[in-house]
Amino acid sequence: MTRLPEDRYTLIGVNGSPYSMKMRAILRYRRLPFNWVIRTTRNTHLLDHIKPALIPVLYVPGDEIPKIDSTPMAYMLEKRHPGQRSIIPEDPVQAFFCHIIEDMADEWLTKPMFHYRWMYEADIKYAMQWIIDERFPDADDAERQRQMDLFASRQIGRMPLVGCTEENRSAVEGSYHRILGILEGSLNQHKYLFGSRPSLADFGLFGQLTVLATDPTPLAVMRGKAQQLESWLRVMEDTSGIEGDWHSDPEPSNTVKELLSFAGEVYLPFLEANKTALEKGAESFKLTILGHPYSQGVFSYQVKCLDEIKRRYQALAESDRERAAPVLKEAGILIHL
Repeated sequence: MTRLPEDRYTLIGVNGSPYSMKMRAILRYRRLPFNWVIRTTRNTHLLDHIKPALIPVLYVPGDEIPKIDSTPMAYMLEKRHPGQRSIIPEDPVQAFFCHIIEDMADEWLTKPMFHYRWMYEADIKYAMQWIIDERFPDADDAERQRQMDLFASRQIGRMPLVGCTEENRSAVEGSYHRILGILEGSLNQHKYLFGSRPSLADFGLFGQLTVLATDPTPLAVMRGKAQQLESWLRVMEDTSGIEGDWHSDPEPSNTVKELLSFAGEVYLPFLEANKTALEKGAESFKLTILGHPYSQGVFSYQVKCLDEIKRRYQALAESDRERAAPVLKEAGILIHL
């Protein structure tokens, strides 16, 4: 039985999970002592009592209650370790922009990640094999094949739930291409979204994009369109040696503005359509994204995401809202707040 240390964090996840990769990278950057435990059949007892059984799971030293959901985890670490290589920009307006981008990465960019992994045959075969090899280290060949078939079938069956359907292919793949175009050439070892140090938004993007840079089809797309971005992802694996500062200029960079415009064009309308459908008691909703039809079943968690963005905006001081408003208006976000 795996024994949890009393003086270190324990992060339980898998290498195929964008949120696990995100949290591991955050802990590394912040130089917080932790053990990385890959979830396997040998340590399921560490997760049996967790409902819902989501990963990653973070055990805090001295606290037997595990933490789930990467964004609350990241903010929890900010409270526990104030001033220790924070990933939240000091300027409250920049911090708000950071939150929007990170939330968009978690909730929208995960769609291209899931789409590519389970839409194309080469990606299905690749993912099902290495993920099961990691999860079931003691399986013989017959059991390994059985688990691969079950896993692939389960994941493919979930595709409509998360909006990864043939009807939505153009909108989802178009989103991936747009993000690659925005980020290519704008990030490197010494250049991040809000300065010369990584922010929560950088880590949110990294989590999804590093998985997309693992699977064959989206990796080929990235190398053809944004190979410098792939180089940045390698750096983001471990930024514990990075020293940097936040931008002193309160004006956001062009890259941040473009990401906010993407959020205003795609993510916020998606959140609003989902919330409206839920309020009407509908089971699904439709809208146009990047000029293409998009439909999906309603999802209550994403109502919380929209409400949290609005709450954070209202929590800004009036002077900060005034500073943020022109940028948010230009990005098409202000109308949703």
